[in-house]
Amino acid sequence: MRFDTALREYVHQKIAEIGGKADLVVGIPTYNSENTIAAVLKAVGQGLAQHYGKMKAVVLVSDGGSLDYTRETSQRTKLPSNVVKVVSIYRGLPGKGTSLRAVFEAAARLDAKACAVFDSDLRSITGDWVKALIDPVLTHGFDFVSPYYVRHKYDATITNNIARSLTQALYGKRLRQPIGGDFGFSRKLVELFTKEDVWDTDVARFGIDIWMTTIAICEGFRVCEAFLGAKVHDPKDPAASLGPMFRQVVGTLFGMMGRYENVWRRVTESDPVPLLGEVKDVEPEPLQVSLESLVANFRDGFTHFGALWREVVAPDSFAAIQELAAASPEGLHFPIDLWVKIVYDFAYTFLRWSRDRYKLVELMTPLYYARIAGFINDTRDMSTAQAEEVVELQARRFEQMKPYFLGRFERSEGPSAKRVDG
Repeated sequence: MRFDTALREYVHQKIAEIGGKADLVVGIPTYNSENTIAAVLKAVGQGLAQHYGKMKAVVLVSDGGSLDYTRETSQRTKLPSNVVKVVSIYRGLPGKGTSLRAVFEAAARLDAKACAVFDSDLRSITGDWVKALIDPVLTHGFDFVSPYYVRHKYDATITNNIARSLTQALYGKRLRQPIGGDFGFSRKLVELFTKEDVWDTDVARFGIDIWMTTIAICEGFRVCEAFLGAKVHDPKDPAASLGPMFRQVVGTLFGMMGRYENVWRRVTESDPVPLLGEVKDVEPEPLQVSLESLVANFRDGFTHFGALWREVVAPDSFAAIQELAAASPEGLHFPIDLWVKIVYDFAYTFLRWSRDRYKLVELMTPLYYARIAGFINDTRDMSTAQAEEVVELQARRFEQMKPYFLGRFERSEGPSAKRVDG
C-alpha cells in the first residue's frame, strides 16, 4: 500500500500542540534498538540543551515497529525542557528510508531551520555531534553536512569499496562517508526530499543515504563534511549481514546514475569538500570478520552465477575471477583495477538492462564478498590509517579509470540503444 505521508495522526497532533513551529528537528530512525536508544537520546538532548538552549527543538524517534522495548525506553528517557520528544511508528515500507521520510515531513511541517539525523545503534555519540551537524547549516549556510568518522578498517565495507569511490569518480566530490548514517540538512534540502516520489523503492530501505548524498551534490546544494571522531556502533560482519544492504545501496547508486547522467558525463576530476572541525587521531574499536565465510559466499556465487558474470564483465576480468575462485581464503588477493573494471561493467550493464535491474546487483554481491576478502588479506598487518590510504588509492583509481566506463558507451549506440536482455 502506498501512503501519501509517513506521519501518523498522532504526530500531526503533537505538531499542532507545540504550535506548528520549531527551530530544530532531530530524527532518530529505530528498529529493535532498546539497548542503545536511551544513550543516543540523552546525547542528543544534552547537545541541544548545551548548544541550542534558546531554540525550540523537536526530537522524533521514528520507529519501524520494534518488537522489543525501543519505544517504551524512548518514552521513559527524559530530555531537557527546551526539547519536545515525539515517539511514533512511521507509515510505509519498512526501512530506514521511510523512517527518515517521516522525519523530513515533520521538519518541513515545523518549518525547521535545520534538521539532523542520527543512527539509533551509536555507542560513540556525544552532544557535540549535534553541534557538528547543525552548526554548518545555521552558521555557515551549508545545505548538506556529511559525517567524517574514523572507523575500523573492516567497518563500512560498502562505503569504502564502492559508494565513496563512485561518488568521487562520477560526481567529482570527495566525501569519505556518503552513506555514513548521520547527517545535517538545511530547510530547503529537506523540502526537496519531501517532494520526491521514491518511497516504494529501495530508497525507502538502505538506499536512502546514497540517494540523499547524490541529490545534494547533483542539484547544486552546498555540501561539507563535519568531523565526529570515531564511530562505534553495533558491528556487522559483511559476510553475514550486509548482502541486502549491498543490493539496496548499490541498486540505488546505479539507479541515480540514470537520473544524473548529464552530470557524471561532464565530470573529469574531483575536488575535496570543506571539512569543518579539527581532525584528531582516534583509534576505533576492533571488528571481527569471517574471511572464510566471505570466500565461501564468493565461491558459491561463482558456481551459480559464473556464466552470467561472463556476459557482464570483460573477458580478461572473467579470467581473473576464475583464478580468484581457485585461491585459498588467505591467498585471495583482489587487484584494485580488476574491481574497478568489474564495478564499471556492472554499472554499464545496469543502465542497459531490460528486465529486473536489481537482480543484476544481486549477481554482483558475491564479487563484493571477494573484494572484501582481498582487502582483508592486503591490509591485515596495516593500521587503520594505513588501510585508509588503500581506500583513498582505490577511489583515485575509480576516477582515473572512468574513461574505461565512458568508453563502453562510446563503443555502443548510446544510452538509448538496444538494451542487454536480462
